[in-house]
Amino acid sequence: MKYLIAVVLTALAMQAGAQVHQARGQFALSYKDSVGTFSRKEAPAEIKQKAQQEAALKAVETYFAEAGQSESANFDTIRAKILENQSRYILDTTVISEADNTKDLQYSVVVRVSLNVANLRNAVQASSAVAKAADAEKSALSFVFVSRQVDSNKKYDDRVYKREDQAATLSVARQDRNAVSEKTSEGESIKRSQISTHGSTSQESDRGVDISAKSTRTSETGGSTFSRANESTWRVIPSANLNQVFIAQFSQAGYDVIEAAMVESDKFKVSEIEADYKSGSDLQPKTLRSIAAGMKEAQIPYIALGTLDVGFPDKDPQTGLVRVSVTVNAKVWDVTRPIPRTRAAVGPVVYSGVGPSEDEARGSALKSAASSASQELSSRMTTMGLR
Repeated sequence: MKYLIAVVLTALAMQAGAQVHQARGQFALSYKDSVGTFSRKEAPAEIKQKAQQEAALKAVETYFAEAGQSESANFDTIRAKILENQSRYILDTTVISEADNTKDLQYSVVVRVSLNVANLRNAVQASSAVAKAADAEKSALSFVFVSRQVDSNKKYDDRVYKREDQAATLSVARQDRNAVSEKTSEGESIKRSQISTHGSTSQESDRGVDISAKSTRTSETGGSTFSRANESTWRVIPSANLNQVFIAQFSQAGYDVIEAAMVESDKFKVSEIEADYKSGSDLQPKTLRSIAAGMKEAQIPYIALGTLDVGFPDKDPQTGLVRVSVTVNAKVWDVTRPIPRTRAAVGPVVYSGVGPSEDEARGSALKSAASSASQELSSRMTTMGLR
C-alpha cells in the first residue's frame, strides 16, 4: 500500500510538474508622474496592478531563462501574446512581498506565479517558422534513438615496466717493495801475547708487492606504467513505445515526421546504427555516409539521432522506491547540403524516473528523457528558423 501511494503521488507530481511550473518575478515602478502636488504620497492602485503584471511577466521570462538558451530566445517571440492575455498563460499570481518607497515614489513587488507550461509551449510552436509554413512547405524529419544499457565492462590492470642500470669501476694500485739490510761486526782480543780476531755478517732481504683496490658502484632506476581505458559493450533495450513520444513532440513542433523504419533501403539501415551504438558512442564514417545517402534518396532533409543510456538502479532517498537515471545525447542532422552538418544538439543531460520496480523506473526515466530531448531539439530548431 505504501508503494502504491508513493507511485500515485509521484506520478501526479510528475504530471503536474510537466504542465504547471512555479516561478518568481520582481518589478519596481516609479509613480512620480502619477502623484499630484497635493495628493497623498502613496502608489496608486493602477501603479500596483501594472507592477504586479510586469513582475508576473518577469516570472515567465525567468522560467524560459532557466529552461535554456534556446527557450530564452523563444520568449521574445511570444512576449506580446502573454501581455495580451496573461490569464491564458499564468494560472494564478501570489504577492510574496511589496514595498512602497514614498520618498523616491517607487513601488516594488515580488510575486510567485503558476505557469501553464502547455499553453506557453503551444504559443512558442505556433510562432515558429515551420508552424507558419504551409503543409506542402513543411520539412520532413525522421529519427533514430537507441535506448541502451551497459552489458559488459572490461577493465585492464596497469602494466608496470621497471629497469635498473648499474655501473661499477675498480681501480688497482701496485707497489713493489725491495729492502735489504746488512749487519757486520768485527773485533779483536789480546790475551797473553795472543791476538785473536772474529767477525760476523748478517743480511736481511724483504721483497713483496702491495696491492690496494677501490671500487665505485652507481645505480639508476626507471620504468613506465601503461594504463588502458576500460572497454564497454552495450545491449539495446527495446523501446518501440518511445517512438510515439518522439513523433508527438516533433509533430507538435510542426514537422512532417516519418519513422526511420519506413525509410530503410539498401543504402540506409537502422540495424547499422544500432550496431555502432552497441560498441561505442560514435557512429562510424561508413554508417554516417549511409544515413546521408538514405535520407537524400528519400528526400528527407532532417534526421534526429541520439542515444538514451540507462544507468544502474539505486534507491530514491525521498520515496524509497527504485530510481533509474538516463543520460541523453542527441542531435539533428541536416543532409540537404553536399556535406551534412549538425544543426542542433542536446546533451549530455540526465533524467531520472522512480517506480516500485526497476522496469517501471526505467520506463519512466526513458519517457521523460525522450520527451525532454525531443522538445529541446524542436525548440532549438524553432530558434534557428528551420522549417
